[in-house]
Amino acid sequence: MKAIVLGMGQQGKATIHDLESSDIIKKIVAADLFPTEESLAEANRFLSTRKYNKTSTLRLNVSETKNLADEFIAAQVDVVICMLPIALALTVARATLKAGIPFVSSNYTYDLAQLHDSAVKSNNIILPEMGLDPGIDLVMGRLAVDELDVVHGLNSYGGGIPAPECADTSPIRYKISWVFDRVLDVYVRQGEMMKRGKRFSVPGTDLFKEENFHEIEFDGVGKVEAYPNGDALRYIKIFGLGSDLQDMGRYALRWTGHSQFWRTMVGLGLLEEKPVTVDGVKVSPRAFLSKCLTPRLQFGNKERDVALLRVEAWGLKDNKKVKVTYDLVDYRDTETGLFAMNRTVGFTCSIAAQMILSGKITEPGVLSPVHHVPPHEFMKEIEARGMQVDHKIEVME
Repeated sequence: MKAIVLGMGQQGKATIHDLESSDIIKKIVAADLFPTEESLAEANRFLSTRKYNKTSTLRLNVSETKNLADEFIAAQVDVVICMLPIALALTVARATLKAGIPFVSSNYTYDLAQLHDSAVKSNNIILPEMGLDPGIDLVMGRLAVDELDVVHGLNSYGGGIPAPECADTSPIRYKISWVFDRVLDVYVRQGEMMKRGKRFSVPGTDLFKEENFHEIEFDGVGKVEAYPNGDALRYIKIFGLGSDLQDMGRYALRWTGHSQFWRTMVGLGLLEEKPVTVDGVKVSPRAFLSKCLTPRLQFGNKERDVALLRVEAWGLKDNKKVKVTYDLVDYRDTETGLFAMNRTVGFTCSIAAQMILSGKITEPGVLSPVHHVPPHEFMKEIEARGMQVDHKIEVME
């Protein structure tokens, strides 16, 4: 079997790393822009240094290639793994449908949903949301919900932060293990959730206000802050939750103090996109902030990040009030250099692609990790890659 990985950034490199150890993947194509000869040479040096003997590079401009499907067919690949920005996901997915090749991505479903009927008709698989969150959290949510007879609440928490031993080497206890422009984007993204049976919206400018965040604690890590993270309500239907549901939320995690700092930054207008003129030059405050902070928030070569994930579901089981909790904790692998955020996203995509190729995921259409990924087998694969998973059931008073 042969896989093509689109995008050779940190998440793409993690995907390639995992595919290299696969028994069913014999060849891997690492495709990217590679705008200069030096960038291509650097990519090849990376593959050589890691001793990846299955992988070869390919120059490919997804946004400008007129016959992208033909490129996939010519490459004779059996699965396309898209690790590109979400804006390119629909273009790639359409090409995979035309080529008759399965598609896997870590991005949200969003516009891809419109391809469902075409995918069913052509007997093809489009599987997005295979990352950390969304991704692993949705599989854990499926497991948690299945353990209850009646679901009253479902919350998920996820985030990547500096490991405890290096958190204080940053002035704001945060370092970059994901695209920082995107981090700043979601710092002003409206939150949608359910509280006490009613829809509850949090404006993007209010995410970090005291009434909108709370603390949770992970064993061996400590207390972290949780603030609203996007639209939780869209998952009510996906999970098949009914009228008994009272609470539903999705939250991002950061070290304590993060919300206070960013509440100030939002209040000062430093996350606004509308340009201001400085010495005759128009610049977005958010773009300026990203460029200014990015070099100052990098991890050292041996510093670790930690990826945290928690899913809590509560309700009734055998007429008793119970809460089911799944936790996942993963740290940077300093030997490979892969961050926890790279591992939890890239490895997840790799696992999904291998499940498709091995016939463990077969239903055509635009699929969801909630319903179409074998949950127990998937979690075994996650744990086999060194990610720590904890599961507990508590009787509630």
